[in-house]
Amino acid sequence: MEDVFAEIITIGDEILYGQITDTNSQWIGKELGKIGFRIIRKVSVGDKREEIISALEQAEARASVIIMTGGLGPTKDDITKKTIADYVGDELVLNQEVLENIKHIFKVRNREMNDLNRSQAYIPSRAQVLMNTLGTAPGMWIEHNNKILVSLPGVPHEMKKIMNETALPQLSTAFPTPYIHHVMIKTIGIGESRIAPMIEGWENNLPPYIKLAYLPRLGQVRLRLTGVGPDKESIVSQVEEQAKALVKIIEKYVYAYDNEEVESTVGKLLLQKKHTLATAESCTGGRVADKITDIAGCSTYYLGGIVAYSNQVKIDQLGVDKETIERYGAVSEQTAKEMAEKVRLKYGADYGISTTGVAGPGGGTAEKPVGTVYIAVADEKGTEVKKLNLSEDRQVNIRLTYSAVLDLLRMRLLEQAS
Repeated sequence: MEDVFAEIITIGDEILYGQITDTNSQWIGKELGKIGFRIIRKVSVGDKREEIISALEQAEARASVIIMTGGLGPTKDDITKKTIADYVGDELVLNQEVLENIKHIFKVRNREMNDLNRSQAYIPSRAQVLMNTLGTAPGMWIEHNNKILVSLPGVPHEMKKIMNETALPQLSTAFPTPYIHHVMIKTIGIGESRIAPMIEGWENNLPPYIKLAYLPRLGQVRLRLTGVGPDKESIVSQVEEQAKALVKIIEKYVYAYDNEEVESTVGKLLLQKKHTLATAESCTGGRVADKITDIAGCSTYYLGGIVAYSNQVKIDQLGVDKETIERYGAVSEQTAKEMAEKVRLKYGADYGISTTGVAGPGGGTAEKPVGTVYIAVADEKGTEVKKLNLSEDRQVNIRLTYSAVLDLLRMRLLEQAS
């Protein structure tokens, strides 16, 4: 069974200028992957005829399926429909079914149609209509040069409904595709350059139909295993078996699978142990608490926290010893230790965690440059403090710090469970 390649084209100047985020291509790529299509390229182009035609020509040269979104509105800058008609040597004609759908939408919304709205009922004569029940821009399915071109509205919820109800089922029928199965293994506290040598032997012995990809991001590395084959049951079984073998090698650093984040993993561990948590933050400014409270049900284990940004708040609200700060500084192992211990006692929690550091861009010294951060976790058995030497970028430092302190807590929870 041969691979079937697909290309995704998103259209709109607003995408190129960064005025909106292109979430469409991400969603489409994921859904096509589920039914066995291999995405060969994603490209964004502006609202210009020659750019759209060039993108279509290039896509047609390497893909069997082309999915386009955007540029189907009623205004002058929406040129996708006319450009596609020209590209396939067709003309726009009034489609009565689409027109009736547009009339119905305006009637339900108690709004008046005008000529621009009516113009959206004109589509290429050879196109199959993919009806849009949520909006006035129809989707289109066009077969050209033995390729399939699907044009969809750019509004995400409209595009998704058409894809789910019509385009994806038809694509599944049109092409016999191999089954593709992904497993995402998430690691934290280790870089890809350290992981690679650890798993080299395992990776070298992977069968040719299972591939490993390294997907690094701040403080974490995601390892994606992808298996491709004609038999779903066999591919799923083999990929899952390889994933288990991989996890055994790097188990210490694996915190979750697929879409789970470290704050969710920590929450599950706290729930399992029936333990509680309190937070004391300086350089992260409440970001740790924000991440923890993103998780539904966190009130079961998260008691509260203090953003002790100033030294006086550290002293008055947390109870950090004034002499500790005067002698060692707010950014120090000693202060981080006291912050974690004091917040744990203040809230009566099983665990207390803390962050203190120089996030930047200012405030650094020769002894404690920007990016110097201390994190700590305290429980009744003691306190662990860790020093981080991070970057000169404030937002990067904040993200790396909350990720690191949650991982420190995760490791502490796992140690206590063993």
